[in-house]
This record gives sequence, structure tokens and C-alpha cells, in this order.
Amino acid sequence: MGVKTENKMAYEPVNKLIIQMSAPPLISMFFQYSYNLVDSMFVAGINEQALAAVSLAFPITTLMNALSVWIGVGVNVLIAGYLGQKNQQKANSAAALGVVISVVVGVLINFLSLFIINPYYSAFTQNKEIFEYGIAYMSVCVFMQIPNMVHIVIQKILQATGNMIAPMWFQIAGVVFNFVFDPLLIFGIGPFPKMGVVGAAVATVLGYVVSTIIALIQLFLTKQKVKPVFKNCLEPQMIKLIFSYGLPSFVMNALGAFTVNFANMFLVRYSDTAVAFFGAYFKVQQLIFMTVNGLIQGCLPIMRFNYRAKEHGRLKQANKSGTIIATVMMIVGMLLVLIFPKEILFLFSASEEMCAFGVPAMRIMSLGFVFSGFSAMIATYEQATDSIMPGVVVQLLRQGVLLVPVIWLLNSTVQMTGIWLAFPITEFVTFLVAVVFAKIKNH
Repeated sequence: MGVKTENKMAYEPVNKLIIQMSAPPLISMFFQYSYNLVDSMFVAGINEQALAAVSLAFPITTLMNALSVWIGVGVNVLIAGYLGQKNQQKANSAAALGVVISVVVGVLINFLSLFIINPYYSAFTQNKEIFEYGIAYMSVCVFMQIPNMVHIVIQKILQATGNMIAPMWFQIAGVVFNFVFDPLLIFGIGPFPKMGVVGAAVATVLGYVVSTIIALIQLFLTKQKVKPVFKNCLEPQMIKLIFSYGLPSFVMNALGAFTVNFANMFLVRYSDTAVAFFGAYFKVQQLIFMTVNGLIQGCLPIMRFNYRAKEHGRLKQANKSGTIIATVMMIVGMLLVLIFPKEILFLFSASEEMCAFGVPAMRIMSLGFVFSGFSAMIATYEQATDSIMPGVVVQLLRQGVLLVPVIWLLNSTVQMTGIWLAFPITEFVTFLVAVVFAKIKNH
């Protein structure tokens, strides 16, 4: 039987295709979410107050990333669908529209963030030193949003065509820049000025700029399977579809910010050390979760392409294989946190006080990892097959609707330990709900 189309998503063996398309974004997402982790590791060398300030910034930067992923994934799903239908003209228009939206929304979010950082820090800390560190850090870090949004959208445009290598490299380039310049600018090594937490923010923003420049060169100056065509690209229906298709991914990423904020509302009553610990731990958790999200991003265009091409056998095989791989990855992540919690905390210059409650806390919270991979893949399958709401419900349960009351209830009964227990309990219940969705879909 001949090849039906030039696009490899139509004919490559599914398991081989998943590895080809998932490995680069998996690596890319690992590096994407290492930005704040790296900042925190180096900033912890200043003092615990600086670490607490950057930890409190995490929900804001997570929300900014979530908005970028929202637009990026929406464009990705739209382009993959058009390519599955062999509609090159629409795919080119969608690529152009994605770039336009990323710039416009990026500018708006950038300036909105500048206005909220002062009241945000005022709401979460009364410690003057933490407040001053936080304002200094975020006053610079908010300017990451425009290059962040543009380069993520270009990343998703290229991934929708099956090009997973180029997005990986421009992501790595930015993170390597950040990793090198973080200590140089924070501590004033060699000819560089000693800038403290501001240096961490400057290195982060410049890292995103580097990624964006390389991404723009890739999209506009090299041969790709889609080329942005800006003429008549502002189609209202297409704009609606981008925001609709990307919504579950936004919810998945944005609720992480909500989770941290809500937990901090309780933890701040115990100590600033508890806030600093949870911020450090959550960065590690997000690094594990978002690496799995890289796998999901490789599976999503495969599912979407074959769904629109009406290749239902390949669609189901991609879902099954993706679920198995995601679950195995989450089990590995769980084992790493279970076995090496103290070693992980030492990366953040953890004090004995932080380790005393942080080590058992990490072991408790990591128990939920085993369930989350399956839940995330169910949400992805629903997203790829035009069933938006089930995917949104799964993410809302994991990090909002169910988690919030469980944290409140357990904190009021078993204090701080209850906050840690709420996470695996919520993941297990969400897993059961996701199984129900999967069975309904199969019938």
C-alpha cells in the first residue's frame, strides 16, 4: 500500500512516531520549566528570604507560561487538523494568526503583570526583605512574556508539522544562556556586576530573547511545511478555535499557579520556611509533570492528525501507547522523589528546619504522581477528538475544584501534614473520574 500523504503522521508506525515526536518536546519542556528551578537554586545561595521571594513569584511566571502554552497548543491543534485534511492554505493562515495573537496577547500580559506584582506580594508576605526581593525580581522578569509567548507559538507551529528537532534546540539555547548567566549576574563573577535577584531575572529574560530570535529565524528563513501567510489571516472562527483547542492545556498549566497560591495562604501561617520549601518542591514537581507534558505534546498532533484523517485505529493506538509511557515516566519521577528527597532539597541550600518537615512532605506528595500520567493522557485524548470539556474537568479536579476543599479540610484537622496529604488523595480521585470518562468515550 502506498503512502497516502507526505506527512509522516499518516504512515509511520505509531510507537516509532511517538518516540520521534515526543522526545524533542519532552526535552524542550524539561528545559522550559527549568528556568525558574535554576533561578531558585542560585538565588537560594543569597539567603532563604530570596528563595521565598522567587518561590512566591512562581505562580505569576507559571500563569504567564500557561497563557503562552494556551495560544501555542491551540495553534498546534488547528494546524495539525488542517494538515490532516490536506488544507495547506488554512494551515499557513493559522500559523500567521498564531504569531499575531502571540505578540498582541504578550504585550497585554506584560503590562498587566507590572500592575499586579505590588499588591500580589503585599497579600502574601509581611516580611519586608521578602517583599523587596520579590518586587525587584518580578519588575524585570515580567518582560519575559513577549519573547516567551512568541517563541512558544513558533515552537508549536513547527511541532504541528512533525518538526520536533528545531523547537528543542532553540529552547535549549535559551536555557543554557540562563544557566550560564544566572550565577555570573547574581553573584558578580568576573567582569559582571553583582545584581542579586535582579541578575536572575535579567538572565531569564535574555534567555527567552535568545530562544525567540532563533525561533523567528527557523520559521521565516528556513524551509518548513507551513509558512505564515498574513493576508486575511484574522478570521474570527479561526481565532475562536485557537482559544478553544488550547483551553485544556491552559487549565492544566494555569491551575499550578492557583495551587501554589492557595497552598501558600495556609503555609504562610506556619512559617516563611514552609513557603520557601513548597515553592522549591513545586518547581521539582512541575519539572516532572511538564516533562511528561512534553510527551503529551508529541502525542497530541499525532492523535489530532489521525482523528481528522479518520484513521481511528492509529488514533487509539497513539492514546494507548502514550498512556503507558506517561504512567511509567510518572512512576520514575515518584521513585526519585521518594528515594532522594533530602538530596533534592540540598539543591536549594535547605536548612535543617526545612529538611525536618520537607523530607516527609515530599514523600507524601509524590505518591500521587502514579495516577496523574493516566489522567493527563485522558484529557489529551478528549482534547484531540473535539471533546474539550472532559479534559478541562479533569484538570479542574486535579488542581482546583477538588484540591481546594481537601486542603482546607485536612489542614483544619491534621494541620500542615494535611496539606501534603491533600495532593495524592486528589490525584487518586481524579484518576477514578478520568477512568469513567475513558469508558464513556469507548462506548
